[in-house]
Amino acid sequence: QVQLVESGGGLVQAGGSLRLSCAASGRTFSIAVVGWFRQAPGKKREFVAAITWSGISTYYADSVKGRFTMSRDHANNAVYLQMNSLKPEDTAIYYCAANPSSSIYSDGYNYWGQGTQVTVSS
Repeated sequence: QVQLVESGGGLVQAGGSLRLSCAASGRTFSIAVVGWFRQAPGKKREFVAAITWSGISTYYADSVKGRFTMSRDHANNAVYLQMNSLKPEDTAIYYCAANPSSSIYSDGYNYWGQGTQVTVSS
């Protein structure tokens, strides 16, 4: 099993920044990819970004490309999502998820955190 704990959400004005953290524990050696997903009220959950557990490769949804950056902290078994130039449409619950396969965008994410709320005011 892999346990994931997110932190760093909050309320920010449009144009501001937040950094989300996802700390992994347990069988972390089984992780191939860690992704961030988000779900806004009344909408489907959507892919935001992902990073290989090695930290070598990152992937982003078009809606966040150029504004969000994902990084890997090997010492602390954590990943981060730096979110800049936030917009009201970024408001959602953000979830960290771990995937033991190399699939990036949707399939295979077996482990999920509890989510952290991000609210961007206009």
